[in-house]
Formats: sequence, C-alpha cells, structure tokens
Amino acid sequence: MKPLRLSIILALLLVPALVWAAPDGPGTKAVKSANDTISGLLKQKAAPGSDEEKKLAAKVTTSVRDVLDVDELGKRALVDHWKDIPAAKQKELLDTLRALLEDNYVKGLRANLEYTVDYTGESTQKDNSVLVTTVVKSKRKGRPVEFHIDYVLTNVNGKLKVYDMNTDGVGLVENYRAQFNKIIAKDGVDGLIAKMKKKREQG
Repeated sequence: MKPLRLSIILALLLVPALVWAAPDGPGTKAVKSANDTISGLLKQKAAPGSDEEKKLAAKVTTSVRDVLDVDELGKRALVDHWKDIPAAKQKELLDTLRALLEDNYVKGLRANLEYTVDYTGESTQKDNSVLVTTVVKSKRKGRPVEFHIDYVLTNVNGKLKVYDMNTDGVGLVENYRAQFNKIIAKDGVDGLIAKMKKKREQG
C-alpha cells in the first residue's frame, strides 16, 4: 500500500467531510458519529505549538480511542506471532502502535484536507463483524479522484468500534501484517518495537 494512500485511510476518521445520505445501520451511525465529532475538533484551528492546539490534540486522541479498536487491529496484524509473544511485549507493541496511529490523527489538526464521503451500504459478516462501505471523492492536483474505503467494526463491550479499513481491496490489518512479519523475521519482536518507537521519534 502506497504511503500516500495509507495516510489518507488513517485520516478519514478525522477529515471534515460533506456526507451524503447514508444507510441508517448502527455501524454507519458509529462511523459517521466519529467523523462528525473529530471533524468538529479539526475545524477549530489553533496556532501550532499553542496550548489550545495541545488541548485540541488531547480531545482528538480521546475521540479516536473511542472509535478505533487498536488492540484488535494489532492482534490481527500480529496473528502469526501473537501467542509466542510474552504478555509484557504484547502490551508494549499495542501501546506503541496506538501511539503511532494517534500521532497520525493529531497531525490532522494542521491539515486542510477536504473529502466528500458517500456512505453506500452496511452489512453483517459471517464472523459478526459489521462492514460499512463508502465512496470517497476528492481532488489531486486539481483533478477529481475517487476510491472505495470500507470500515470493519466489531462489538467491544456493547459498542461498535473500527478495527480495520480497506481501500480498493487492501486492508490496514493486511498491510501491517505484511510489514510486521517482514521485520520480525529479520529483527525479532524487539526489533519491531524499536523501529516503531524510532518512527514516532522521527515524526
């Protein structure tokens, strides 16, 4: 998955969006509610580095945690190794992944991205996960672009939360799994954690 496309996927829960008529299912409501809440925060532009921006960043982080199930995302991405990773390392991996994702979301405070999101459908899958389908329309270099992004949600203590996002057939979990497996094969779990922490430091 190209870095640009991945950054767009990660941003879509944050971007101020014009939303057309949408299906009325619980999954769609959950995704739309997250969009509305976070986009409202992003519209409150603050000076870079200011106390106001820091407060907005904290609110964005809280809102992201409310809708994104990073634990489930991480476990599925690490499924080939999860049972062999000590509990303390499992926690460190998930905490670091969560911090990385939240860093990406907070960057939206300084972005001026606009998309049109059309919620096109909702269905319950065989594993009881909920699939919410969308079509995203934007512009690149003045030319219209369109791609499909589907949200996959699971029930967490009675609340639907997103654990995967698929764009044009490629999923976030799948993308991370390929990257994680490659790094673990070469550098082990400690090497993966180190690379993730380094990436955070580099911003």
